[in-house]
Amino acid sequence: MKYALSYLVIFAVVLVLLNTYPVLASQDLLFASKRDSLKSQTAVMASALMELESLSADQVARVMNMLDNMGLKRILVTDPAGLILYDSTRQPEKGEESPPEENVPQEYRYALYQEVVSALRGSDVFCSRYADRVFTSTAAMPIVYRGMVIGSIYILEVDQAQGELLYSLQQNLRTISLVIALVTLIMSTFFSKMLTARIAALLRAIRIVGEGEYGHRLQPVGRDEMAQLAGEFNQLTDRLQTTEEVRRRFVSDASHELKTPLASIRLLADSILQTDEMDPAMVRDFVGDIGSEAERLTRITEHLLALTRLDSLPAGEEHVVDVSQVTERTVARLQPVADAAGVTVEKSLKPGCSILCTEDDLSQVCFNLVENAIKYNYSGGKVFVSVYRDGDQVLLEVGDTGVGIPEEDLPKVFNRFYRVDKARSRAAGGTGLGLSIVRDTVRRHGGWVTARPRNPEGSLFTAGFPRYISESKGRGTSQ
Repeated sequence: MKYALSYLVIFAVVLVLLNTYPVLASQDLLFASKRDSLKSQTAVMASALMELESLSADQVARVMNMLDNMGLKRILVTDPAGLILYDSTRQPEKGEESPPEENVPQEYRYALYQEVVSALRGSDVFCSRYADRVFTSTAAMPIVYRGMVIGSIYILEVDQAQGELLYSLQQNLRTISLVIALVTLIMSTFFSKMLTARIAALLRAIRIVGEGEYGHRLQPVGRDEMAQLAGEFNQLTDRLQTTEEVRRRFVSDASHELKTPLASIRLLADSILQTDEMDPAMVRDFVGDIGSEAERLTRITEHLLALTRLDSLPAGEEHVVDVSQVTERTVARLQPVADAAGVTVEKSLKPGCSILCTEDDLSQVCFNLVENAIKYNYSGGKVFVSVYRDGDQVLLEVGDTGVGIPEEDLPKVFNRFYRVDKARSRAAGGTGLGLSIVRDTVRRHGGWVTARPRNPEGSLFTAGFPRYISESKGRGTSQ
């Protein structure tokens, strides 16, 4: 209704202008035409009467009878006192005698018109009005002889033909306006319904998606803004559906991962409680298993909290971090783990590899990659840790000689809770979240991470970061 009314208001203004301006312009044009015409006629008559030294009724009548009245309704000629010397409305027909002057009533012997008074004072006067389909126009002019006003001439024109023409124009404009108004009403209602129907469809779709039906889609029609809005809505619902699927899968996987150690803890605790006079050594074994499962729960919880922080919290304040130094410290922390697994860690850490990051985030990335390389390796195997510059990038590479990753599993290894060998991962204490944390952390700092097979055996993980360039050393100089 608002759209329809807005269209109608606009067209109403247009129609008002259509019905007023042409009529007023035509009326003004006719007024101007009549002013020029009547002034010209009065000037002709006044010029003819100026030849008389003095005006008398007989002389004026002779002169006026020689002139054409040009279709005028009335012509008056007066002396300087306003006495009517000639009146075209009281002139006898041919064969008739003029009525005696004394038989004319006194009030009709003087022209008591404002136009005549103004003309006798020396002014040219014109007046015209339009009413009842008729143009009524008057004009008056002084008759001057040798600089003296010896009388005045007054003419009256009643033009019904021009009035009917102007009235016909008004009627035609009104008819056209009614047709335009009707067409506008129909078209505005039609287009408003079309527009509001699409908006209503979008509102219904929003309500449906708001209730959880993320698979609902709109069908864009055309290429206008509403079609673009429908396309954006579909893209938004695609993202919402993807996010919801990831959330549900994450909740399901997290519940499954948490349920397994909890079930083990409950089973071991029930076994201790339900077994009378259990061997103390067995009790210690059960309690140790309970402690191991509790540690596993702790690791899963810590990883989940880390992922939640990466998803919801903004990145910490970045500062210049030397990747080689952080990697050196991280490898030193994991050296006891590598020694216990019989794995040798070889390092190649180049200097001058600085990035903008937080030391905790970089340490976590390095820790997870190196820890995985140690855990999923063979006894006597090796882990290769490298840090070097490659153009405007700083690369952290961690390779191993371990079990490797099948080609079909490489695109999925960074997914949350994804494990290539679930039995081996659980035996190694893995949660399936470490590489997800690595990917999300690296991306938070504008980097990337990839996984590929290492020749001839094992896997190679590469994390790339934008290299920090010190402004104090000039453009193109590395820190």
